[in-house]
Amino acid sequence: MTSTSELVLPPSRIAPPMNAPALRWGILGPGWIAARFAEALRHHTSQKITAVASRNALRGSAFAADWGIPTVHGNYDDLVARSDVDVVYIATPHTLHFEHAALALEAGKHVVVEKPLALDAHQARAIAELARSTGLFAMEAMWSAFLPMFDVIDQILAQGMLGEISTVLADHGEHFDTDHRIYDPALAGGPLLDLGTYVVYFAQKALGRPAGVTAVGQQANSELNGQISATLTSPTGAHAVLNTTILADTPNLGAVCGTAGMLRTAGVFYRPGDFTVSLRDGRSARFVDDVSGYPAGLAYEAAEAARRIASGELESPCHTMSDTISTLETLDELRRLLGIDFPL
Repeated sequence: MTSTSELVLPPSRIAPPMNAPALRWGILGPGWIAARFAEALRHHTSQKITAVASRNALRGSAFAADWGIPTVHGNYDDLVARSDVDVVYIATPHTLHFEHAALALEAGKHVVVEKPLALDAHQARAIAELARSTGLFAMEAMWSAFLPMFDVIDQILAQGMLGEISTVLADHGEHFDTDHRIYDPALAGGPLLDLGTYVVYFAQKALGRPAGVTAVGQQANSELNGQISATLTSPTGAHAVLNTTILADTPNLGAVCGTAGMLRTAGVFYRPGDFTVSLRDGRSARFVDDVSGYPAGLAYEAAEAARRIASGELESPCHTMSDTISTLETLDELRRLLGIDFPL
């Protein structure tokens, strides 16, 4: 049976990033993602970057010059001790996230930590507990969670528009040359944390914490996992079929499928973009996102943190510390199943 009524998708409830209260930020680790974040803050928000810290003096100075940052530190302790820094954005390698989040929190600074928040769920729980005990804000910079597109997806799922969800599909694959840091085992390389965090996040947004996890892997070389294909099973029996790889470029699409219809992304599922909802009764609608990718999309996570910190909250309801820990628990299980070792 085909309905002639129009399908109307809920509007995004996310406010423009420029409207968020202006806080003073310090940046630890002036790498590629930190540059995108600094550009987002400078051009798409009212936030201020007052200092950057790098153990490489030339890199720190160049980063400060590029983004108009007035102060450069050659060590992280001096930055977190500054009275003109309200919140620290941590963009150092994954293996240092726990150490640097703890450093900033113990110095009395709120933290936004690049994803993954930590190497494993144990470290993430420790960060969450330290933030709670010190009365400070902590958030994983899972930028997808704060985008208008994902707010609309949240509402579609909450309203049950797709019916009972049976299947989630997501892949995230990029080809990397072997000289990229993702090939370094000492930096927790491989696809699991850099890329796999996204597919697990997407699956658990639709299905919640899995009741079962299965996986197969493929090595990139003798030291490093290069590809993971996994199935997450929900308590209701629904499946999330996921793939992540550093060996090849893949479509990077996502879909959520239920008894009443399907949502599928038009492009890379974790970035700002369009998606279509097609219902079995014949109705369909397309969400068109006018947010560009990097760097503008990163403005939303910064604005969310600024709003929550300004209002005295300790975490974001858009992406709670429990959400982060749950994702890492699934990643931990995938690591266990495949025998992947990270330095701890």
